[in-house]
Amino acid sequence: MKRRHAEASGRRGERIAGWWLRLKGWRILARRVRTPAGEVDLIAKRGTLVAFVEVKLRKTAAELDFAIDERRLARVAAAAEYLMPSYADPGDDIRVDVILLAPGTRPRHIENAWLP
Repeated sequence: MKRRHAEASGRRGERIAGWWLRLKGWRILARRVRTPAGEVDLIAKRGTLVAFVEVKLRKTAAELDFAIDERRLARVAAAAEYLMPSYADPGDDIRVDVILLAPGTRPRHIENAWLP
């Protein structure tokens, strides 16, 4: 039951993040893409920039500071490398972003969150 609730909460966070990105002019190319290297929550494009986005939804804003770590970002980056040929055109810029969400707060979009 707890796992089901977490899954539904994650999907809700991804929907909110998708709308947030669309309001900022992004086009959502894919959601919840799984690879052997890991999963990417959202893949979005604006102009020639492709972002592989990790979304984190927490119950409180205080929990957001601990929602993302280097290990998780490295997995998203590895998955992004695997997916780049499918979603990016030659010459596109690529980056890994994070969107942090908590009730009562605006989404926090951290651009270019992973620098290996």
